Amino acid sequence: MTVRFAILGLIAQKPRHGYEVRAAFEALVGGDNNWQVKPAQIYTTLERLEEASMIFRTSDLGEGEEPSRRVYQITPLGEEALKEWFSTPTPSDHQRDDFFIKLMIGIASRQGNPMCLIQTQRALLFQEMHNITNQRETCDPTGEIAQILLLDKVIMHLEADLRWLDMIESRLPSVLEQPLPKPVLNRRGRPRKGEKGSTYPPPARH
Repeated sequence: MTVRFAILGLIAQKPRHGYEVRAAFEALVGGDNNWQVKPAQIYTTLERLEEASMIFRTSDLGEGEEPSRRVYQITPLGEEALKEWFSTPTPSDHQRDDFFIKLMIGIASRQGNPMCLIQTQRALLFQEMHNITNQRETCDPTGEIAQILLLDKVIMHLEADLRWLDMIESRLPSVLEQPLPKPVLNRRGRPRKGEKGSTYPPPARH
């Protein structure tokens, strides 16, 4: 959904063709290393925006021997959708964490060593921290402040994840001592005869 509105916003800035949309998106996010969007996704999104009447094709332009390109422009409906997107807060799914699921499945199935999982994840985070820090140091503060802000956020998240791993490691004995949460299984289908909610036998008519 974010890519959809990002494309819409770039077209609101000025009419663009698909290749230019992708290039503008990459320039804003700092390249494929930060947020990779494949050309197929760009063109599929453009088609869907056009079908939704949020953009329209203004012309097919070609320069010299280059193939013609479809140029898109935003519509009033697209402008309204963009305004609504800007006025709506962006939700964050903080409680959905892939490593947490891996850790809990490893404990539940006894197929994954919790300490090994923590150590492997920690090594990955340290490597990512090293890479991002090096990337940030190459940014020009006089012309790439937006990119620096994004990288600072990544570094802060990595630092928080590393502290979280330390906390998990310190509490791991207590986690292993506690019983695993039991699933609640609701019976499917109609209630049996005599059970609460059963309509058999049917109630007597008066």
